[in-house]
Amino acid sequence: MERVLTQLCGTSAARPFPLWEGDTTGHCFTQLVLSALPHALLAVLSACHWGTPRSPDYALPSSPGWRLRLAAAVLLSILPLLDLLPVVLPPGAGPGPIGLEVLAGGVAAVAWISHSLALWALAHSPSGRSRGPWTLALAAFLPAPALVLTLLWHCQQDTFLPPLLPGPLARLCLLFLQLAAILAYGLGWAAPGAPPREPWTHEPFLSSTGQEPEVAEDGESWLSRFSYAWLGPLLVRGACGELRQPQDTCCLPHRLHPAYVARAFQAHWQEEARLWRALHGAFGRCYLALGLLKLVGTMLGFSGPLLLSLLVGFLEEGQEPLSHGLLYALGLAGGAVLGAVLQNQYGYEVRKVTLQARGAVLNVLYHKALHLGPRRPPTGEVLNLLGTDSERLLNFTGSFHEAWGLPLQLAITLYLLYQQVGLAFVGGLVLALLLVPINKVIATRIMASNQDMLQHKDARVKLMTELLSGIRVIKFFGWEQAMAARVEACRAQELGRLRVIKYLDAACVYLWAALPVVISIVIFITYVLMGHQLTATKVFTALALVRMLILPLNNFPWVINGLLEAKVSLDRIQHFLDLPNYNPQAYYSSEPPSEPSTALELHEALFSWDPAGTSQETFISHLEVKKGALVGIVGKVGCGKSSLLAAITGELHRLRGRVAVWGLSKGFGLATQEPWIQFATIRDNILFGKTFDPKLYREVLEACALNEDLSVLPAGDQTEVGEKGVTLSGGQRARIALARAVYQEKALYLLDDPLAAVDADVASHLLHRCILGVLSHTTRLLCTHRTEYLEKADLVLLLEAGRLVQAGPPSEILPLVQAVPKTWAEDGQVSGSARAPLVQSPEATSEGLAVEQSTCGRLLQEESKKEGAVALHVYRAYWRAVGCILALIILLSLLLMQATRNAADWWLSYWISQLRAGGNGSGEVPASPTHGPSGLFSPKLLLFSPGSLCAPVFPLPKAAPNGSSDISFYLTVYATIAGVNSLCTLLRAVFFAAGTLRAAATLHRRLLQRVLQAPVSFFDSTPTGRVVNRFSSDVACVDDSLPFLLNILLANAVGLLGLLVVLGSGLPWLLLLLPPLSIVYHRVQRYYRASSRELRRLSSLTLSPLYTHLADTLAGLPVLRAAGATYQFEEENQRLLELNQRCQFASYATMQWLDIRLQLMGAAVVSAIAGIALVQHQQGLANPGLVGLALSYALSLTGLLSGLVSSFTQTEVMLVSVERLEEYSCDLAQEPRGCVLQSPSISHPQPTSWLTQGSVEFQDVVLVYRPGLPHALDGVTFRVQPGEKLGIVGRTGSGKSSLFLVLFRLVEPSAGRVLLDDVDTSQLELAELRSQLAIIPQEPFLFSGTIRENLDPRGLHEERALWQVLEQCHLSKVVASMGGLDSKVGEGGRCLSLGQRQLLCLARALLTDAKILCIDEATASVDQKTDQLLQQTICQRFANKTVLTIAHRLNTILNSDRVLVLHAGRVVGLDSPTALRDQGHSGFQQLLQSGLDGETAPGC
Repeated sequence: MERVLTQLCGTSAARPFPLWEGDTTGHCFTQLVLSALPHALLAVLSACHWGTPRSPDYALPSSPGWRLRLAAAVLLSILPLLDLLPVVLPPGAGPGPIGLEVLAGGVAAVAWISHSLALWALAHSPSGRSRGPWTLALAAFLPAPALVLTLLWHCQQDTFLPPLLPGPLARLCLLFLQLAAILAYGLGWAAPGAPPREPWTHEPFLSSTGQEPEVAEDGESWLSRFSYAWLGPLLVRGACGELRQPQDTCCLPHRLHPAYVARAFQAHWQEEARLWRALHGAFGRCYLALGLLKLVGTMLGFSGPLLLSLLVGFLEEGQEPLSHGLLYALGLAGGAVLGAVLQNQYGYEVRKVTLQARGAVLNVLYHKALHLGPRRPPTGEVLNLLGTDSERLLNFTGSFHEAWGLPLQLAITLYLLYQQVGLAFVGGLVLALLLVPINKVIATRIMASNQDMLQHKDARVKLMTELLSGIRVIKFFGWEQAMAARVEACRAQELGRLRVIKYLDAACVYLWAALPVVISIVIFITYVLMGHQLTATKVFTALALVRMLILPLNNFPWVINGLLEAKVSLDRIQHFLDLPNYNPQAYYSSEPPSEPSTALELHEALFSWDPAGTSQETFISHLEVKKGALVGIVGKVGCGKSSLLAAITGELHRLRGRVAVWGLSKGFGLATQEPWIQFATIRDNILFGKTFDPKLYREVLEACALNEDLSVLPAGDQTEVGEKGVTLSGGQRARIALARAVYQEKALYLLDDPLAAVDADVASHLLHRCILGVLSHTTRLLCTHRTEYLEKADLVLLLEAGRLVQAGPPSEILPLVQAVPKTWAEDGQVSGSARAPLVQSPEATSEGLAVEQSTCGRLLQEESKKEGAVALHVYRAYWRAVGCILALIILLSLLLMQATRNAADWWLSYWISQLRAGGNGSGEVPASPTHGPSGLFSPKLLLFSPGSLCAPVFPLPKAAPNGSSDISFYLTVYATIAGVNSLCTLLRAVFFAAGTLRAAATLHRRLLQRVLQAPVSFFDSTPTGRVVNRFSSDVACVDDSLPFLLNILLANAVGLLGLLVVLGSGLPWLLLLLPPLSIVYHRVQRYYRASSRELRRLSSLTLSPLYTHLADTLAGLPVLRAAGATYQFEEENQRLLELNQRCQFASYATMQWLDIRLQLMGAAVVSAIAGIALVQHQQGLANPGLVGLALSYALSLTGLLSGLVSSFTQTEVMLVSVERLEEYSCDLAQEPRGCVLQSPSISHPQPTSWLTQGSVEFQDVVLVYRPGLPHALDGVTFRVQPGEKLGIVGRTGSGKSSLFLVLFRLVEPSAGRVLLDDVDTSQLELAELRSQLAIIPQEPFLFSGTIRENLDPRGLHEERALWQVLEQCHLSKVVASMGGLDSKVGEGGRCLSLGQRQLLCLARALLTDAKILCIDEATASVDQKTDQLLQQTICQRFANKTVLTIAHRLNTILNSDRVLVLHAGRVVGLDSPTALRDQGHSGFQQLLQSGLDGETAPGC
């Protein structure tokens, strides 16, 4: 190096690089350091701005300031080249050698050319409106001092004075021109940026783009990409607390946009293809190319230990020139920086490919869900594919390159280790290789346990989803604890497998943490026993290499495990993608019906829910439906009416036969038996993506009798309804679903019992205004049990056991299914005018709006999102969940583990120092601590010897270093320290696993209990997906991700603490660097964390709608396919996915932003250590033992700094899951508990003795769901005597179901009291109250499981009693055919028809011994004959019980003792049915008139 400088500068070997020459700086120093380096920096910074995107108005002239700067830059690029002419032409014009002048001038010319191009690009970009980047302007002024110093040199040389030589004079003139150009450049920069423009010209442009966030990365310079400077605006928003919604993040780069990803993937995807092949075709080449980056980064990783070896050798030997030491130090720094940049870019690009693959996988999963055939997996399973399996599959991207990178790293490390310690490395290698099969066994066991755990997780999430769907029924029956026990049983099995995984993890952590020390011991003992002498170079290079060796050895099984997990998840996803598709081309006949007048034709058609035909089949020998006909479909419960409609829509398997539909491409108008309602406004539900047509919309509302309902809702048709329409009554849901079908204007309508859930008056309106009115020109198939409405049908089909047994006009078919002839209704005929008052008066309340709504109709509450740092109470909550004592033990074992590890390394350093002191080193004598001046600024005080620091603290025996006993002593102490370290490591791993398992169990249990005790209003206003997200993603984080990251965080924290202690001992000067580095480190990580936290929260926030949308889609699949709305739903999924991907991408990018900065900080520390070591070496103070120890530790500083902040941030990010669980566990409103009744004679509670009679009394009960809303119940007062049968009637929304909600205390009344046997229900425990009541709800709820579990969840009854109630409900034959009480009912009871589900719910109620039975339109979906038999059963079984019955079929309550008539939340009639019928113009009479055509009251 000295020789190169001598030749370039023309100086002597004694002073190759003089700093001063005379009264000014040395010319070589000026040209190289003050001119060439600033010009090089200017060239690099300018090149970064070449790719700046142009502004849309770039054709407009730029400002005078920009033009002046550009002209000055062009001039400055020419002048250095002109300045070379006097130098190269003879005679040379000095002042330096030609080579030096050409180098400096060439660099200057290139720099200003680069700067000119950058200025041109910036002037035509949005930066043209300002002065541009200030860093670029600053860099342009950096070469000015060199020009000034050169001018001073000319003054000293008297260039102005005669004789005037042409060469120097020409150079002087060019120098003045350069200074003038720089001055002109400064004036241009000081000038204002943008020229004046017409304000109106660009106002629209400014306003339109001002709202859009910046597009990430695209159009940025390469330096901006490497440094992530483009993230600046996002990070500023995060630091200012402005990242509140997904739209605040930057837009996705073009390559990550879902539309681009979908196009790239679809080009390689086709049905029944292998998913991995399509992913490889779309993204594989780019991903595989990243392997080159990985390879170069891995190779650079070895520069650290190699250069460390050279540097410690330089310090130890002291024979090499100083320039070699400088080169080693610069090599350490340069290798660290370059390796950091490459590894960072590799990680960033891999994450981008991961996001591309994620977008493609989630898209294809949703597309498949939209096109699933009749065989559909449970919703919970599909949600797990979306959440868990897709994430596990994408772990492949991180694992694949590691799978070849780690063995390569291992091989190179072993070779370098061999170079250091020869064959002694074999001992450590054998030990390490022995652990590989152990790790393999552990990884295999973990994978097997993982599969089992996933199955248990699937079952738990599926059960939880069902539980949330049927939460009202669960609360009615008081089954919260029974269902919680079922969930906890699933959770216990899941935790059982998790426990196995965690303790196996603990074994791996133990091996990973203990292995470096053990391998080091084995290698050094072997090396010494082979007769070699340990040196600082060998020891600390070997230590650094052993650390590098451990990573591949320990990570490789986990990499393989990650690949195997990805394979398992890939197989699960592939199995889902291989399910049969809904294929209308194959299902329907390609030929239209044989007759042009025929709309629908079925011939010899056999259908089944099961492709093998094992379930009940539906067979239609021949059916032709004429265009415009009204076809009624009747039959007993479970005869196959709904199956026939499902067969027509293609939702069944067609085993044989022909199905031909006219105008198939136009779709169907479908109203299912269980109405499917979206979580949206009523208008959006009805429009269903179709353009708003005011005239048609008004017609539909009128035809479906919705005007009166909308008039009382807070925001009319803009009122949001709850998920699945839970905030509406059954009748309102049915009418909205019917209105949606009608609004679609189809030619063929399939209506599955839309009249069952509405009262008689509304049913009559729907029949005449809708089915026979608006739809009169269409073909209609109507399933119903209310046969009186089919008298005007053109054709009636009679089904029995899935067979079409008879078809004909109503006059032939209806008498076969009607219970008894019409009699009573005819006696009750009244004039039409008598109906007017009740029918015309608007409905004053909507009973269904059973949750809080704001005056603007907003029901869906935005999911709450905490802001700022994770609150302290979240850390406390997790600390308490782990257990205080256990947490303290974990921390103590961690500190002991690190202390013993540092002690082992320090002992090695001490051993080396003693060897050197005994004359086995290079012979260099350490400086005496007492020698030399002792002033305050004594160099010996500032550069003190670490030996003086250690000696008094650790008084150790001095022994002859060459003796065998001495070696034994050192080895024994070393091995003892290592043994203690191993024990502490084991304790830490085991206790940590136990603590995190305890926390996982505790947090889930608290969450479950709290959610089950939440009021119904919470579930009405919260989408199921949002709650399920807590129980799936957030619980998974607490189970797995949080402990994993917390473990890394704690290890990094104590590792950094130990590292600082070692660095401070080895190089005390380094302590001076710690304060500024700490400040920078703190600011960087705080700046990062502010954004990272919010981005993680936003990621969780945007994931819930994806879950909800998928669940919603699966629930309404037949409806949206019939309406042809699949494209619209796929677009919505794309929109939701894009928002989530934006947050995920921003989160990944900020992690890389942090990583590159921490890597560079680590490189700076390594450079500082090397520099300080060189200075100490020159002063004769360097102890190679301690310096080597410090440097070997410092090489891991980059990883530790980066690991600490990233693990802390990721832990904080995972603690967001704890925060979300705690939000529900602590802040969720709870149902009022009441108190346990006490027996008057004894002190303990008597839970069953208080309700002995069964009287019910409402006293002035007022129910308002929220201030500002109409009263759902308005001063309701009545009393029901013990054993009395009370019928409750009224129009939809009159408050009927609200009575039951208040009675069961699902909602609390605003005023008044409810008394049972004169006991105020508000004073009772909820469980105690509900256990004494029974209900048959309007909507039958069954959870997946057996018939036995659904009938008797708590297992209180014998099998004989179960069969008895099934017989009474006419279900025993059906259950026997299914396989008995232990046969499965399927998800949501899908193996049973809706009517059969209602009968099962009735059987459930018959099992109870409750004194009071509430029936909420429980037989709406059963045929009239079965209904009559059931009414007789109820009369017999509950003869001495109080029965409250809500009915729309008035024949079901005409045998009641009394009838309560409600209207607008008020009691308008309460008397016997006969007395009410005889009252002129009574509401009951009007309901009777409109609803009893063809019905009669069964006898009791």
